[in-house]
Amino acid sequence: MLDETFKHAKKKTVGLKQTQRALDKGRVKRVFIAKDAETHVLRPILEWCDNHHIERTDVPTMKELGKACGIDVGTAVAAILEDS
Repeated sequence: MLDETFKHAKKKTVGLKQTQRALDKGRVKRVFIAKDAETHVLRPILEWCDNHHIERTDVPTMKELGKACGIDVGTAVAAILEDS
């Protein structure tokens, strides 16, 4: 399901910095978070999602999330952006 979701997404971010910038601009539709990422790294993203009612999906590992995003390394967070 995750692979298909990302494959069909027209606009997306991969990584903490890109996702944070997109959140700051209000462009994020859905966030994917690796459950094995360090909590202190994800805390700002998690709080933003809770405060702004952004849909959040947990992914078991950073490696799995990276693979779904089409990269050869793991990533802690990724997002699908609004089409606007």
